[in-house]
Order: sequence, then C-alpha cells, then structure tokens
Amino acid sequence: IESYPGKNNLKWDLKKGDKLPSLNSIKIKHKVSRDTVFTAFNELRNRGVIQSVAGKGFYVASEDVMVNQKIFLLFDELNSFKEDLYNSFLANLGDHVQVDIFFHHFNSSIFSKLIYDNIGDYSYFVIMPANLENTHQVIDKLPSDKVFILDQTHNELSNYPAIYQNFEKDMHSGLTDALKFIANYQKIILLFDEKKQPIGLLKGFKNFCRENMVTYEIVDTLESRILLAGEIYVIPDDRSLIKIIKKIKQEGLVLANEIGIISYNDTLLKEIVEGGITTIST
Repeated sequence: IESYPGKNNLKWDLKKGDKLPSLNSIKIKHKVSRDTVFTAFNELRNRGVIQSVAGKGFYVASEDVMVNQKIFLLFDELNSFKEDLYNSFLANLGDHVQVDIFFHHFNSSIFSKLIYDNIGDYSYFVIMPANLENTHQVIDKLPSDKVFILDQTHNELSNYPAIYQNFEKDMHSGLTDALKFIANYQKIILLFDEKKQPIGLLKGFKNFCRENMVTYEIVDTLESRILLAGEIYVIPDDRSLIKIIKKIKQEGLVLANEIGIISYNDTLLKEIVEGGITTIST
C-alpha cells in the first residue's frame, strides 16, 4: 500500500481485513512525523482503502489502491430521470474514481443514518436533500469543502456549491408552452405528494393557473378518484403515470381526446406509450 502521494512511501504487504500497524510504530519505523502518518491514514480512509474500527485501530478495507477518489452519492429515489443523471455523472468523472450510490427514499431517518455512517469514509459527498426538513443539521457534520448539493437546495444549505432545478419556473414555463393544448380541457389537476414533490412544482402550477384563469385542482392521490372527460392531469412521476393510463383504459376514456395528461420530464418511453405523452422537460 502506498499511503500518501508526495510523502514518504510507507508500504506493507497487507491484504483485505488485515490490521494496520499503529500510528506510533509507523512514525518510529519510517522516521516521519505523527501528522504525516495521520494525514496518510485519512487519505487512505477517504479513498476507501482502509477503515477505522472504534477501539481497535485501522484495517484494510480494499486492496484497490488505484482508486484516487471515492464519492458518496445520495439520491432520493431511482427513476428514469435520476438514472440518466447518474449515468451522466459517471460519464464525466476521470479514471480511478469510485462512486457508491445510496437512496434515502424521502425518509429523514434513513437520510441521517446513511450520512452519519459514512462520515470520513469518502473524498466527496454529493447529496440530494429533496424536500426533507432540517437536512442542514446532518450535512453540517461533514467537511464543508467536500459537500455538493444536487437537484434541490434549501436556504440553510446556501453555503454549499449546488446544481439544482428551478422547479417553480420550469413548471410555469412548461405549462405556458402547453397553454393551447390545456385550453382544450375544462379543468387541470395536479397530482402532488408534498412528502416527495418539490414545493416549487406546486407554486409554479398555481401561478400559471391564476395568471391564465384556468380552473384547477390539487390532489395527493388518484386511488379513489373517478376520472372525467374534460380533465387534464399533470403527473410528476412515472409510477403515477402508468397508474393513470391504466385507470383511463379501465374507465373507457380516450386519452388526448376526452382526457389529457402532461408528464414531468421527457423520456423515450413516453414518446411511444399511448401514441405520445405531453411532457414538461427540464
């Protein structure tokens, strides 16, 4: 194992599961400072080469020392859009970078546990906080220069670099572009789950409807709803899209004629399902 590039090369013939010598023994044997050894250990830990066991010391976690960076990637859920995002993320990384992906499924406890369990084990943390509350209290435990926020951000996370969507603007502009299509229907309904969907979607939807004097309704489920001719539904997620198409068939309605659907995020599948689903692309 080469412990720290640019420093003294400290090498041992160790395998996965083996315990590393103590910091003091390495310091004495190789005549380096304790800080140098500690920095080397932290570097190896961030790269996933070694791991610490409380009260016991450091152990070899991986023999793949070619990994220069290890990235913790925390998504809210996996869907077609997130899969494309993940693949794009991987495609733009250099060689010898390992990415471990996790999912919190909009659960605050899982979100916290995944981060707390992996503090100190990664070079960088790329996190989707979604609409979970008080995520800053957990994220602030991480080194601030190793954190990146993705997809949604909160005011409390403004100090971290972030790439995020303007959901309010995207929803408003997307519906505005589809205004002629929407005008063919008497009422527009947004399916909105406040636990999972960004609040910006709701704000953009309401602003559009009020500005254009469109009759609207907001529902959190379609389970017991009777679909009516003259309605057009805005569906934010793919699972609900499949359910409403099935429900339309069961109730004998004609899609794009008697009833309409606008889906959030475009995919190739939506171009062929039912002859084409109207989409809002971001």
